[in-house]
Amino acid sequence: MKHLLKPLALTALTAFAAASAQADIKWDMPTPYADGTHHTQNIRQFAQDISDATDGELNIVVHSGASLVKHPEIHRAVRSGQVPIGEVFMGLLGNENPLYQADNIPFLVTSFDGAKALWDATRPQVEAALADQGLQLLYAVPWPPQGFYTKERITSGADFDGMRMRAYSASTSRMAELLGATPTTVQTPEIPQAFSTGIIEAMATSPTTGVSSQAWDYTDYYLDARAWIPKNMVFVNARAFDRLSAQMQQAVLEAAAAAEARGWEMAVAETDSKTAELADNGMTVYTPDADLAAFLADVGATMTNEWFEQMGYDDTNPIADIIGQ
Repeated sequence: MKHLLKPLALTALTAFAAASAQADIKWDMPTPYADGTHHTQNIRQFAQDISDATDGELNIVVHSGASLVKHPEIHRAVRSGQVPIGEVFMGLLGNENPLYQADNIPFLVTSFDGAKALWDATRPQVEAALADQGLQLLYAVPWPPQGFYTKERITSGADFDGMRMRAYSASTSRMAELLGATPTTVQTPEIPQAFSTGIIEAMATSPTTGVSSQAWDYTDYYLDARAWIPKNMVFVNARAFDRLSAQMQQAVLEAAAAAEARGWEMAVAETDSKTAELADNGMTVYTPDADLAAFLADVGATMTNEWFEQMGYDDTNPIADIIGQ
C-alpha cells in the first residue's frame, strides 16, 4: 500500500503544481500615458475585466506613464518578449510601415464616424502587419480630434503664411509646409516657453493635450478643425497569447472587444468635455468657415494622395470612399 501511495501522491503534487503555475500568470503591461488619460483608464478596466473573467488566474499589471518601458521602445519590447503586452501610439510606427500613418493624415477623415470607417477598412492590414512580427492586435482606441492652437485667430489660409508651427513628425512637418507655415521642432516640455518667446506661434494637438498643458496660459485661440483622429493600439506577443489556456484566450479577446467599444465612447466624451474646458478657461474656441475648411481640405487631399502613392493604392481602394467623412 505504501508503495502505491507514493506514486499517487507524487502525481497529485505534480498536477497541483501545474495548476498553480497556470493559475498564477502575471503580465506586465507598459503604457506610454499618465493615469488621467482615457486610454490608461480604459486599459485598467480591460485588465480588471480579464482578472474577473479568469477568477484572478491571469493578472495584467499596468505600468502607466512609460514607467516600465519608454514609449519608443514598447513595440520592440513586446515583439522580443521582454514584456507580453503593451500599448503604443499607432503613428509612432509609421517610419517602418506607412500603413500606421493612416489615421495621422490631416483631413482624410474629420469625424468619429469617418475615423471608425477608416479603422474598419485598415484593421485587417494592421493585423497582418503585426502578425508578421509575431504580434497579435487586441484593440485600438482614438484620441480626440486634433485642432490648431494659436495666439491670433485664423480666418483664412493666408493667415498660416510664414507662421512658425510646431512639428513633431514627418506628417506634421509636411502639413505645416503645405499650409504655408514654417515647421519648427519643439519638445513637449518646452512648448509654453517656445510660445512665450516666439519660437513657435501655432501647434496642432488635441483638446486633451491642450487642457493637460494649460494651453490658455500661452495661446488664446483654438481652431476646432478636427484635422485628424489618431489612435493608440494594444497588442500582445503571439507566443505569450498562445501559451494561455483556451479559457484565458477567450477572456482576453472578449475584454479587448469591450475595451475598444468603451474606448471609442470615452474618446467622444473626452472631446466634448476637454473642448468645453478650453473655453471655460478663457480660450476662444471656433470652427473653420467654408472657405477655410476648403483650404484645409485641399491640404488634406494632397497628403492623402501622397500616402495613397506610398501604399500603392488607387481610387478603387475602399479608403477612397471614406475620404472626407
